[in-house]
Amino acid sequence: MVIDSVAQVKARFWARHSNPKSGWTRVPSGAIMVYAIYRRNWRLLCAALVWTAINPLLFSPPDTEDAWMTRAVLAERWWMGEADNRTVGLDYPNICNTAGALGFLYALYAAWRGSSTGATLGVIASVGLKLWWLRVLVKQYDRRPS
Repeated sequence: MVIDSVAQVKARFWARHSNPKSGWTRVPSGAIMVYAIYRRNWRLLCAALVWTAINPLLFSPPDTEDAWMTRAVLAERWWMGEADNRTVGLDYPNICNTAGALGFLYALYAAWRGSSTGATLGVIASVGLKLWWLRVLVKQYDRRPS
């Protein structure tokens, strides 16, 4: 009984998160967190963290899978579930996500140290590599056998 309700909650989460509005409005969240740390604006940081946590719950499931971001979220779920893969690692395409995560950590560090250039470059690398990773997953998801 509990397992069924956990599976239902997960399914509901992913269905809502696959709304392209959810995905695209989460993209700048990391940059906002880095900026908040750079400016030492703890309210903004808290707001960005709360937004990141509740964002997938705020949108209704999409009507179709036509939007690229919808397929990106569904591809990520498929990649982790049905394809039984991890999201980080040294293999391709996970190296992109791993490097993107390291870029984000560098952006946080640079922001803390007061380096706007380092923070900016870290965010650009992080977002770019995450979107590249998702691009690869979407291509594989679109080619998967139905």
